[in-house]
Amino acid sequence: ANITAEGCPVTEAELEAIARYSRRRLTAEEVYTFPLVLCDNDLDRDHECFTDAALEKLAVLFRGKTGIFDHDPRGEKQTARIYRCAVEEEPGRLNHRGEPYKALRAWAYMVRTESNRDLILEIEAGIKKEVSVGCSMGRSVCSVCGAESCVHVPGKTYNGKRCVRILSGAADAYEFSFVAVPAQVNAGVTKRFALREKQESTDKSYEIALAREAFEKDVLRLSYFC
Repeated sequence: ANITAEGCPVTEAELEAIARYSRRRLTAEEVYTFPLVLCDNDLDRDHECFTDAALEKLAVLFRGKTGIFDHDPRGEKQTARIYRCAVEEEPGRLNHRGEPYKALRAWAYMVRTESNRDLILEIEAGIKKEVSVGCSMGRSVCSVCGAESCVHVPGKTYNGKRCVRILSGAADAYEFSFVAVPAQVNAGVTKRFALREKQESTDKSYEIALAREAFEKDVLRLSYFC
């Protein structure tokens, strides 16, 4: 994912949205805001893509989520918080399926302090630009046969059709992180599947989430973590 280049002025409307997550109403002088693209419906480097419905669900789940560094769950790594999130379609642009390109756009805020002055400068300079998100998806199906588990290899072509894993059933959103190299071409994603226990990260935050899933499955006998 990327922090976008356009400005994000701190208007009264922005302060009103931020106030839903702060203990007191902050002033425009106290906060720094920036827009970013979290993920999209295009193909990523793992030959996976989100459905439009998954993006819409993630738009709700990511509101209020924190921004950290390298998916490190420690509290001292918290640096920002998402206060707005929405799915936006880019006119004239198509994804790999030839469908309208849609991206999950978010707006995050930070409190201006002496300790994060350099970080704000690096964001403004385009040095800190790439971000990745941590989320949980309920289903990953093959675009060739529609099965969750099959012999088709993502990225390979079968009878003229490329195999892609389609991600749906957004179950949870955890955080976004400043990283050096995101997983997606346009939007970095750390993906984890509730059904298959496939995990792209070994962060402790995800280990805790896996334990919670196991508990819910044993006690509630749920088919999906959602």
